[in-house]
Amino acid sequence: MIDKKEFLLQSIIKAYIEHLEPIGSTQLKSMYDLSYSPATIRGYFKKLGDEGYLVQEHISSGRTPTNEALKQYWSGRLDFDLNGINIKALEYFSSKIGLTVFLKKEKKDILKNIINVENRYMILEFSTFAVSIKYSDALSRFLKDFINFDLKDILKISKDVGAYELYNSINQSLQSNDFEIFNYKEFFSLALNFDFDEFTIDRFLKGYIIDELKDGLYFDNFLPQNYIGICKFCKINNEDVKMLVIGELSKDYGYFFEQIKQF
Repeated sequence: MIDKKEFLLQSIIKAYIEHLEPIGSTQLKSMYDLSYSPATIRGYFKKLGDEGYLVQEHISSGRTPTNEALKQYWSGRLDFDLNGINIKALEYFSSKIGLTVFLKKEKKDILKNIINVENRYMILEFSTFAVSIKYSDALSRFLKDFINFDLKDILKISKDVGAYELYNSINQSLQSNDFEIFNYKEFFSLALNFDFDEFTIDRFLKGYIIDELKDGLYFDNFLPQNYIGICKFCKINNEDVKMLVIGELSKDYGYFFEQIKQF
């Protein structure tokens, strides 16, 4: 059973996400028809502030949750399976709420054949597409060991061993058909506000970041402290897709995911 302090913390976080303004004790009591007195709520607010979960900018103002409080809040609410996605709803609500969404189809291609073109180029034939790269004897011998290997394994191995031309060629081919970004504007605002370098921007826009992620929540390792990344596997039009949603911690992700579900 949730204790009073935790209940009030979750209540103020929910109110803050809905209104994006400091929340006072009387306001919180009125919003959720709480049985606690404003004085009792203020007492718990002080405890939560001392513990690093709430801040108060001015003595007379309400409280706002800290980044740490928001991280814990979302960590307990976004661990769910996501099946079908309504792509139209995703496009609309990512723009409405102010989120950037990266989608990449989960290809299940197999390397079927390698064609040597006069020792100048190699054509790698996968199950559903082909890429060409410059020929090298060492790379040709290397690739022959990976006939009938899965595309994901070849991408990972090529990156691990430093075969970046191979890795980039395959990724660029996939990006042209199988990678989409919704709400570029929000991402570029993030990149400019936090001075992302060209390498970091490139990792997002070419899908390299999403390749590296597993299902789960991501906070400080590649995003600013007040942002969250949510990686989910889902289906769109019966195709397997990896989805990365990024935005400020204060956005309403519960509402977003509820709206984009394919019922």
